[in-house]
Amino acid sequence: MTNRQILQAMSGLMAGMFVAILAGTVVSNALPRIIADLGASQSSYTWVVTAELLAMTATVPLWGKLSDLYNKKLLLQLSLCMFVVGSLLAGFSHGVELLIFSRVVQGIGAGGLTALAQVVMASVIPPRRLGKYAGIFGAVFAVGTVAGPLVGGVLVDTSWLGWRWCFFIGVPFALLAIVLLQRTLHLPTVRREVKIDYLGALLIVTGVCALLIWVTLAGNQFDWVSWQTAVLTIGGVLLLVAAVFVEARTPEPVIPLGIFRNRTVSLTTVASLLVGVAMFGGTVFLSQYFQVSLGKSPTVAGLMSLPMILGLLVSSTIAGQIISKTGKWKKYLVAGAVVMTVGLGLLSTIDAETHFALLSLFMAVLGVGVGMLMQNLVLAAQNDVPTAELGAATSVLSFFRSMGGTIGTSVLGAILANRVADEMAKGLKESGIAGAAGGGSGGGESGVPDMTTLPAPMRSIVEHAYGVATADLFLIATPFALLALIAVVFLKEKPLKTTSGMERLAEESAGAAGDGVPAGAAAPARPGKAASTADSGPAAPVG
Repeated sequence: MTNRQILQAMSGLMAGMFVAILAGTVVSNALPRIIADLGASQSSYTWVVTAELLAMTATVPLWGKLSDLYNKKLLLQLSLCMFVVGSLLAGFSHGVELLIFSRVVQGIGAGGLTALAQVVMASVIPPRRLGKYAGIFGAVFAVGTVAGPLVGGVLVDTSWLGWRWCFFIGVPFALLAIVLLQRTLHLPTVRREVKIDYLGALLIVTGVCALLIWVTLAGNQFDWVSWQTAVLTIGGVLLLVAAVFVEARTPEPVIPLGIFRNRTVSLTTVASLLVGVAMFGGTVFLSQYFQVSLGKSPTVAGLMSLPMILGLLVSSTIAGQIISKTGKWKKYLVAGAVVMTVGLGLLSTIDAETHFALLSLFMAVLGVGVGMLMQNLVLAAQNDVPTAELGAATSVLSFFRSMGGTIGTSVLGAILANRVADEMAKGLKESGIAGAAGGGSGGGESGVPDMTTLPAPMRSIVEHAYGVATADLFLIATPFALLALIAVVFLKEKPLKTTSGMERLAEESAGAAGDGVPAGAAAPARPGKAASTADSGPAAPVG
């Protein structure tokens, strides 16, 4: 594909990726209003937050495996359609039960977009040229991640729009992505015999969901040491152990265990998990810090995240361009991990009195580090796996990054709640205020206190408590970033390939046919037929 064709195809991919990221972040500032309007409970608040993330994390490996078996373009459009259905259901919800179900549907669609966008990129763009395009995707990821709360805050604060538009806003982008993909993306369908590992998929999804539900609800709905913890952890581990046995014996596993024998895949997977813990686990509470500790509105809180967006946007774009030009990638991963660690360390010094200029500098440093690191981990792994395992390797990295983000958010949210409670008790004791209502103990899933209703002495105590607790979260996240740096240091730099995944697949299939392997087993479509076979839907099994 020419650069113009790649950019045209990427327009649909970028719109789809933006939709997937926006779905998970746009509701963060709107949830208190949503729960109040629907008359729901605090436990419902938790499930609205986690239902989408659970579904996305659990289904990413399945979408990645399907991309190795079926037409990638069709799968992308299917995931976008699921996202549209989930968004419309959420926007028209008049009860929290339908809202939670719609978030699950949204999450399944977002899981497909998260995995398939990167798989398609690797299929049409050689790794040597992938860096600059990966930088653009990193920028889209940054904008969706950090701008989501800003958009949500503006929609909630605008009386003639309201919180329902937090769900409707993604629908036009998804429909646009479907049309752009149909017009610009042409991928040949590789016809091969297909065997889906349904048992392995079921075991993986149920095992992962059990563990994610545990880390999400422990410390909030039940104690960390409780019978619920025992049931969920033991059950989840046993299901995943059973999944390993099944995956090791099936001819078409959802997650090929053999890819972990690849040193690059194993180290980038570990680094992605740690980046998820450090990045998402720390920054997800910044909006709450802006609103509670600094007393800003939801809209202003979203605007205050712009330094991180700009840092990530600039670094991911520039690093991607340089990697494509030079073919060298390891030093940028190492530099990104170092800068991310420094940024988290700097943010661990903030409090309720920190000046915004200094806070902006700290956030920009963190954004620069994440921009150089996150997307290029995927590039390193994609460059070092066989074409047939491209989807599985890409989805494994996305899966573990999402897993790390879920674990980090849940565990650090529980720590935040306990730290806020301790600091408030200490502040109340020192000030001589007795019997004050909490109103400020909030973790990752608690409502944000209404600072305007608190008397001045109490408001000062709450602001200080949230400032200290948020700084502690970044301090706890810093060692995880340091461990990610160690994993990246041990990566072995290999030259970036100059052929795309589809070109390598054609070469491998031609070589196999030349060695006497039946062409029907893995024969690619002829170049002249690419456009027509790309639109023909899933490949029929060849027996």
